[in-house]
Amino acid sequence: MPKAELHIHLEGSIQPATLLELARRHQRLRSLPAQDEQGLLRWFTFTDFPHFVEIYLTISNLLRTPDDFALITYACGADMAAQNIRYRELTFTPYTHTHLQDKGLTIADLLAGLDAGRRRAQADFGVEMRWIFDIPRHAAFPPHTTHAYDPAPAEITLHYALAGRDHGVVGFGLGGLEAGAPPEPFAHAFDAARAAGLISVPHAGEIAGPPSIWGALRALHAQRLGHGVRAIEDPALLLHLRQHQIPLEINPTSNICLHVYRRLAEHPFPHLDRMGLLVTVNSDDPPLFNTTLLHEYAILATEFGYDPSAIARITANAFRAAAAPAELKHSLLAHFDAWLAAQGLSAPAPTAAPPSP
Repeated sequence: MPKAELHIHLEGSIQPATLLELARRHQRLRSLPAQDEQGLLRWFTFTDFPHFVEIYLTISNLLRTPDDFALITYACGADMAAQNIRYRELTFTPYTHTHLQDKGLTIADLLAGLDAGRRRAQADFGVEMRWIFDIPRHAAFPPHTTHAYDPAPAEITLHYALAGRDHGVVGFGLGGLEAGAPPEPFAHAFDAARAAGLISVPHAGEIAGPPSIWGALRALHAQRLGHGVRAIEDPALLLHLRQHQIPLEINPTSNICLHVYRRLAEHPFPHLDRMGLLVTVNSDDPPLFNTTLLHEYAILATEFGYDPSAIARITANAFRAAAAPAELKHSLLAHFDAWLAAQGLSAPAPTAAPPSP
């Protein structure tokens, strides 16, 4: 089935084999706790969200040249082709590479590498990638300082995102640890990003609860929500999300691995869908969670009881919620509808917001 994916981190998409190649390229094998693929997969067993961030930053530190970014982007494109993912919006955190880690990289270096990998993947595999540049919220609330909020990470990331609009940047995000880093202080940057035509796509409602989502909606005017699953805890929030059909980028396996929920039987995905919210399924950081987008779709069938028509409806949600340019979105949807027709399935009707009670 042709698919679209809206929530996956470029740095978190790096497979162990590519990670080892990068470590050898820069003579940094000793920075990794294992020198083989199976050992790295064992390393990807998280104890909590801060542990996940620690692993994520270790991986990011191996990206040191434009060619490195081209390599991982092209590898991402090859993975898309293998899973028949026709379109991906990849979250990327440029501030980490230019400021949090001392690598001498500029935004021009990053954009050159991303562009090279994306164009080569498009030419070789026919896949389309776009970017969401996100602010690492933990960098704006550094520990052990006298300042409660540092605006530099938001302002610099905004500058990078605006510079990247001609290089495939379509959205502006907010990622990292939610605890102690509420969305409201980032409003100024999100206002400027939306004014420049980028969609507002903050992470919210993953580790933190409904107040995180309300803050993203009210202060950042979120047009999609990264995760958003903990909306299930607030009936008024559920009603708001249903009425406004704000898409949720849900990542079931990620939520289990990071202990948001104990097991898939407790996951709210089918309940959110049944209540009329616009839900999509995604893989987040697939090798880190030992998953793929295909596996996430398999969960819909095996764990949540979705039949082919219901799975097609969830897939259509992702295509329709994408921030792709209109002509590209039309082409992607036409291709998807043609595939459905060949399988004897009807194209799902767009989900409409139900009337207010």
